[in-house]
Amino acid sequence: MAPPAAVVLHAGSIGGPDSHRRTAAVEAEKPDQDEQENAGYPSHMSTADKLRILADGAKYDASCASSGAVRHSVPGGLGNSDGNGICHTYTPDGRCVSLLKILLTNYCIYDCQYCVNRVSSDAPRARFTPREVVDLTLEFYRRNFIEGLFLSSGIIQSPDYTTEQLIEVARRLRQDHKFGGYIHLKMIPGARPELIKAAGLYADRVSVNIELPTQADLTRLAPEKTRVAIEGTMAVVKTASDESDEDRKKMRRPQPFAPAGQTTQMVVGATPSTDAQILTTASQLYEMHRLRRVYYTAFSPFPHAPGNLGSVGDSRRREHRLYQADWLIRHYEFSAAELTTVAEPNLPENISPKLAWALRHPEAFPVDVNISPREHLLRVPGLGYRSVDRLLRIRRHHAVSTADLVRLRVRMAEARHFVITADSRPLPIPPGRAFAQPEQQVLAW
Repeated sequence: MAPPAAVVLHAGSIGGPDSHRRTAAVEAEKPDQDEQENAGYPSHMSTADKLRILADGAKYDASCASSGAVRHSVPGGLGNSDGNGICHTYTPDGRCVSLLKILLTNYCIYDCQYCVNRVSSDAPRARFTPREVVDLTLEFYRRNFIEGLFLSSGIIQSPDYTTEQLIEVARRLRQDHKFGGYIHLKMIPGARPELIKAAGLYADRVSVNIELPTQADLTRLAPEKTRVAIEGTMAVVKTASDESDEDRKKMRRPQPFAPAGQTTQMVVGATPSTDAQILTTASQLYEMHRLRRVYYTAFSPFPHAPGNLGSVGDSRRREHRLYQADWLIRHYEFSAAELTTVAEPNLPENISPKLAWALRHPEAFPVDVNISPREHLLRVPGLGYRSVDRLLRIRRHHAVSTADLVRLRVRMAEARHFVITADSRPLPIPPGRAFAQPEQQVLAW
């Protein structure tokens, strides 16, 4: 997939989205263009004040984490992405990596009730120009403060116009400054497909937030948004990614499209939706749009929140259990329907989803670690998928004993009730409450 020679952008003025047009070409733009685009917004605010407001506004978006994208530096260019991804988080190898995570603006024409930046909010407002974001990114990168950029935005004028502004930032970084660091762009549902495709040619990863698990939730709290528009944008990303994969088979050096894939985020607890509905939606998105991750964010009530939201946000424990269940779907061959029941549509908070499933299905145990297939071993509480793969290699050479499981760092407090080893039989399974853990311990693993 080759990059377009130019993308027509409807720049518009604050007076209307079609007042004039411009073309984003490779050459630098006129010095005053950013100022023209920023007309009608407060211009007295310093860059530091804007950064304080717009970095704070971006903290609610969790859909950025280590990605696995690799982007090599080019002669005369600046930076590279080393494959561990960019985020204020810890990568699997234990390294903490960082990015500049900001909003282009927290002005927004939508009135999503769960969002602190909704149009009816009295939050302080600010807006960066594309040039300011580019300058900040380059300066922070040169000082070794960051390894890349995560850029989102409130919707200003229209989804198309906002997306054009986000693309312009990425275009300037990639083409004008040969920036090789990591770029994650937040896509705006409803933007034209050609804009979504253009964004993916500059970004390592793109994300489209599903926001809430059901259309009924969106209708209630974010009436300007629809599942059709959101999933339509995800479908554009998937199609472009599939086309890029085909190009790699036919071309020697194809233009990559969002090589780190796409992600999304769901707010948990702002509506009465159950964990069963949340996990069903996540599972469908994984299957239909080939998402890399679904992120879950427990709703945290903010000052002066609308009255139709819950007064108490869901606990971190529920968010943690959803991540565990999501992991079971992606890596342990569970289906969403297996993790909850009609009688109990929410995950238990005091034990893990995997252990809860095992306690509901005593007929599936005990599992003999020396003869059982991988799919059965994956369902044993306390056995991680990496431990299962190591166990399968070990048992080719000798019978697996309890000591082998300990050396593999299996969680024996749980596993010993569900497995047969060469030298032991399973202990009796106690009531589920015997496995319950304090919240601090639950959140530590």
